[in-house]
Amino acid sequence: MIIKNARVFTEDGSFMQGDVVVKDGRFDSVLERTADTDAANDSTQQEIIDASGLIMIPGLVDIHFHGCRGADMCDGTVEALDVITSYEASVGVTSVCPATMTIPRDELLCVMKNAGDYTYHGGAHLVGINMEGPFISPSKKGAQAAENIMHCDYEYFRQLQDAANGLIKLVDIAPEEPGAFEFIDKAKDETVISIAHTAADYDTAKEAIEHGASHATHLYNAMPSLHHRNPGVIGAVRDSQKCHVELICDGVHIHPSVIRATFAMFGAERIILISDSMRATGLEDGEYTLGGQPVTVRGNLATLHDGTIAGSATNLMDCMRFAINEAGISLEEAIMCATANPAKEINIFDEAGSISVGKKADFVLLNNALDIVSVYIDGKEITC
Repeated sequence: MIIKNARVFTEDGSFMQGDVVVKDGRFDSVLERTADTDAANDSTQQEIIDASGLIMIPGLVDIHFHGCRGADMCDGTVEALDVITSYEASVGVTSVCPATMTIPRDELLCVMKNAGDYTYHGGAHLVGINMEGPFISPSKKGAQAAENIMHCDYEYFRQLQDAANGLIKLVDIAPEEPGAFEFIDKAKDETVISIAHTAADYDTAKEAIEHGASHATHLYNAMPSLHHRNPGVIGAVRDSQKCHVELICDGVHIHPSVIRATFAMFGAERIILISDSMRATGLEDGEYTLGGQPVTVRGNLATLHDGTIAGSATNLMDCMRFAINEAGISLEEAIMCATANPAKEINIFDEAGSISVGKKADFVLLNNALDIVSVYIDGKEITC
């Protein structure tokens, strides 16, 4: 298959007018469009996709979301994962690393085993698990269930990781809680350690980073605010060039001005766009659940009954569009933050996150209004 005349987003973070050849489900060549391009391609035996006037970008990679279309990662069923991977593919997210919640120990173990045993049935690729809880601070629990919060426990993590067949790519912790630094020392070479749902001050967060934490979960949310005398987690993460941060650009969690300020403060190369979507995403307003707790959804806003924001009801493609259209982030930077950056963070950049020779042919064709025209996974068009 040859995708011709596309405006291709390349691995160096820029666009070129070009042709992309797909063979056996992978990118076989990426050629800049010239007068000689047709001669270089033997297209007589291949399917031709005319992408004139279209933008070709890598499939998006969401490393932090809980569910969609009525399904949740913590449902712990094959059917739920089928719904999740199908819906995410339909909105241009071709690699997923869904997040768990702070649920009872045995239930979390079953959820991990379900994901570890999952067989691909089409749709987005299940490339990892984001373990959001239970190693968090009760004072910054957000929509997590307080009764299931526990201190960091490396042996329990190992049990979960074994059940998940090594799929746990991120573990969220509150570094001020007992046992956190020891946990980082033991687990940092096995998974990404993320500072999350925390009341840590600057010095504690800085020490966690020195031990090996390298990620911050949904920056600004479930952590102390950035204060000019008490910079907290945000300041500590900003001061460490090796730390990457998640941003939820759904129009609810973060004001567009703060999105712009964050890009200026961190630089696009350190920012990862996430959706943090819950099961109501893709459905109508109404009553839902998240981590076993009741959630009311009205538009993009999902809240517990006490008013606490409970994830988002927006998919990653819409979050990327919001960053571009409402916050004024450049198209190139927004795409990078939703593709290459998350793929690098969970160590799948050899297979996903860019349109590069040898990688899986997971890509999206968009029009100039950033509407999806078509989605391809492993070189095959899916039904959106």
